[in-house]
Amino acid sequence: MKRERTAEERERARLERETKRAAREGRPPPTALSPTELPPEEPAPRAPAPEPVAEPEPVAAPAPEPISEAEPVPVPEPIPELEPVREVEPKPEIEPEIEPEIEPEPETEAPVEEAHAVDHDQDTEPDLDAVPEPPPDDDFDPLPHGDREAPVAPPPATPIPLPAPSTPQPARDAKPRRGRFGRRRAPEATAARPPQAPPPYRPSLATTETRSAAAQEALDRRREAGKTRDPGRRRIGVGAGALLVVLAVLVAGVGWFAFSLFQPFKGDGSGSVPVKIAQGESVGDIAHSLERRGVISSAFFFEARATIAGRRDDFKAGNFTLKKGMSHIAAMDAISKGPPPDVTQIAIPEGRARRQVAALVKGKLPGDYFDQTRSSKTFDVRRYGAPRGATLEGFLFPATYELKKGSRATSLVDEQLGLFKRNFARIDLKASKRRKLTAYDVLIVASMIDQEAQVAKERPVIASVIYNRLRQGIPLGIDATIRYATNNRTRPLTQSQLAINSPYNTRTRRGLPPGPIGSPGIASIRAAAAPASTKFLFYVVKPGKCGQHAFSRTDAEFQRDVARYNNARAKRGGKSPTRC
Repeated sequence: MKRERTAEERERARLERETKRAAREGRPPPTALSPTELPPEEPAPRAPAPEPVAEPEPVAAPAPEPISEAEPVPVPEPIPELEPVREVEPKPEIEPEIEPEIEPEPETEAPVEEAHAVDHDQDTEPDLDAVPEPPPDDDFDPLPHGDREAPVAPPPATPIPLPAPSTPQPARDAKPRRGRFGRRRAPEATAARPPQAPPPYRPSLATTETRSAAAQEALDRRREAGKTRDPGRRRIGVGAGALLVVLAVLVAGVGWFAFSLFQPFKGDGSGSVPVKIAQGESVGDIAHSLERRGVISSAFFFEARATIAGRRDDFKAGNFTLKKGMSHIAAMDAISKGPPPDVTQIAIPEGRARRQVAALVKGKLPGDYFDQTRSSKTFDVRRYGAPRGATLEGFLFPATYELKKGSRATSLVDEQLGLFKRNFARIDLKASKRRKLTAYDVLIVASMIDQEAQVAKERPVIASVIYNRLRQGIPLGIDATIRYATNNRTRPLTQSQLAINSPYNTRTRRGLPPGPIGSPGIASIRAAAAPASTKFLFYVVKPGKCGQHAFSRTDAEFQRDVARYNNARAKRGGKSPTRC
């Protein structure tokens, strides 16, 4: 425990503070009180000892000998009048704000290391303007050693210019005072020691230099805090950047697709490109043909544009003169209008014989079509298994042809033979070869299928009936062959015609007729090359079923179906009941 200071010591401390304040304010120093005027000592309440401070304690001077109260205290000599001291221009300070009254805290015994001692002799509120001072030494005596017994007032200390602020150190145990709005006030500098600068993190208590240091320290703290947040921000930034890149790619892809599909700046093209569109070509085939010839840039976008516009069925077969680099819409408009008027268009249906086509071409093309189809110098029918002397019947491919005006019948025959070569080359004849059938036999069967089948799905079934009867040696009994021999395509067959002595009479002769009875289409050729696998031997038209047939395995089933057909025909007055 530290000893309690006496009244004389407290008086000396007070006198020291007043002297410093008077020197700072330019007033004469105060006089010391006589021992009799000192108030009696009162025991101060003991307070718990403060925790030891980490800083080393200053070495205290030898404690002064206590003054006996019995001995009279000599009256101190008057202090000579001091010369005026040149005032040092203080640094600008912040004007103190008016503070509200603060209730004094209970006084406790202040340790020696306190910034200043509490004056117990005053009954009023503590001086709010008092500046916390560094802890005075208990044994500090401003008087000479010879006058240590007399408590005289020390001479005023000469003001010392404040040195440049160095690294600020906070005063020990000094509680900074707060202003009106809670801001901390800087302690006033004393003459004995330079003012202790507050820590850098208290910018309102520091001078201009310390405030700069505090601002720099706060900036460093914010930078450190920013570094801890940088990884997360970088992750967020990378994620947002990747999302923006994906969105940009999607927008660019959609824009490119729409630009390629609609071609807003594409014109009508330039130059001249001859294009031929055959009958029955699909939109995909037309698109690829136009792309190969440079008419359009993309077959895929052309087909997609035709699908979106609903124009897949608008394209017409024929010979066209288009341009290179045309837009999709321009190309579709050109082939939707049909061939130009200076071209002769001739449409030849599937299954028609030479004689029928000659009647169709007559008057449209100069020349004898029937005579021109007997043979051809550029096309050898024997390569397909036809006998010597066979005509071009069956090899004249049915389609819609566009010929320049003035073309002869020979040009049409050449076009038909050329188209037959290209289409027949895609037919698979493996199954026919296993049956020991030639390509010419396949054409003969296909020509009969074209005449008998009115429903597309029945073509392979009718082909199976023909092959089943050929295998069992049963006459085919196909009346279409008799119509070909008698040139009766539409009128009912008579009994004499049904009994005609002709190799084409399949009612009286077994096997295939000697040659095709017409030029079949590609669907009938495929059915003849790859028939269905059935055991049917007979078929007859179903009354009122739009050309469908009733197939049967036995003769009894067949006779039942024939009776049903004859009854329906009789009800119609002898007309065929095929209409639905």
